[in-house]
Amino acid sequence: MKKTTAKDAKTFGDWAYLAIAKHYKKMVKHEVGVLADQDPEELHQMRVGMRRLRSAIAGFAPALSLPKASNSRKVGKIARILGELRDLDVLSETLTQHYQPLLPQAEQKPLDRVFKTINKRRGKTFDRVKSTLEGKSYRKLKQGFTKWLEQPEYRAIAQVPIPVVLPDLLLPQVSQILLHPGWLVGAEIEKETLKVVEISDPLSINKLLENDAAPLHDLRKEAKRSRYQMELFASFYGKEYKQQLSDIKEIQTILGEIQDSFVLAEFLNPLLKSNLADRMPALWEILVKTRQKKWHDWQILQQKFLNVKTRQNLRATVQKPTTSKVKSTRRRRSPARKKTS
Repeated sequence: MKKTTAKDAKTFGDWAYLAIAKHYKKMVKHEVGVLADQDPEELHQMRVGMRRLRSAIAGFAPALSLPKASNSRKVGKIARILGELRDLDVLSETLTQHYQPLLPQAEQKPLDRVFKTINKRRGKTFDRVKSTLEGKSYRKLKQGFTKWLEQPEYRAIAQVPIPVVLPDLLLPQVSQILLHPGWLVGAEIEKETLKVVEISDPLSINKLLENDAAPLHDLRKEAKRSRYQMELFASFYGKEYKQQLSDIKEIQTILGEIQDSFVLAEFLNPLLKSNLADRMPALWEILVKTRQKKWHDWQILQQKFLNVKTRQNLRATVQKPTTSKVKSTRRRRSPARKKTS
């Protein structure tokens, strides 16, 4: 059958096909590199491909009829296994590049023991990744996607022109992120207005982040979902949409860096057999100062997204696709409407 290309894509189903094909191919492209285990970037790129593939399946779900072996849950399960290995790589890289050079000699020795533990765990985790990628479930998942890409099956709504359904696809996710309780961490309601509470003391910020780690981490995941879904349709919108997308990506990045600092501390504490602040005070001070800086960066975005105008603009933007792709699609459809009327 004739494969859909970006040039001739018109419908909801056409764009679903393009997204799934793109991210599936990215996933498969890096499989050999992951199994070779020579370059950590291969693992990173394969994991990105799987996460975006899962996002595409979720974003286009109303139009899709995928094989059971190739659903979002199956992709997510394998992506999480790869994620465990990737987390260890990031942990090792972060310690090596960002923290180790700043530490005094007295804190280098305990860090050497930490690296040995990371390497040991990584070996076991890689064995699990290898058995997964060479296993039956992953093989069936690939077979399912390959078959679907050769002979795609859709639901009836896939025939609808993409501009018609874009707002309906994006507005629910916009609501999800705007209504998230994580926005209220470190904020208060004053005279019916949401307001950020300024905190400058590093220890007070650290305590706040420890107490409210769960909603902030969950908001980070919601920002990631929103980013991935919005990126699927970025070509249908203009500059304002892309700026809003950039802000959401920044939310994910900043909250992720805060979360990573806590993950690092939680990983080190049991290995050091004592509190990080007592055993490695220089590293602890660096982490606290990093959290302070990231918290202030976060509050700038927090204040922006608590603003009524920002929220109204985001809702309004997704309801008005404005790019030339949408306009050209509408022009192509005009004769058809006239002919059938």
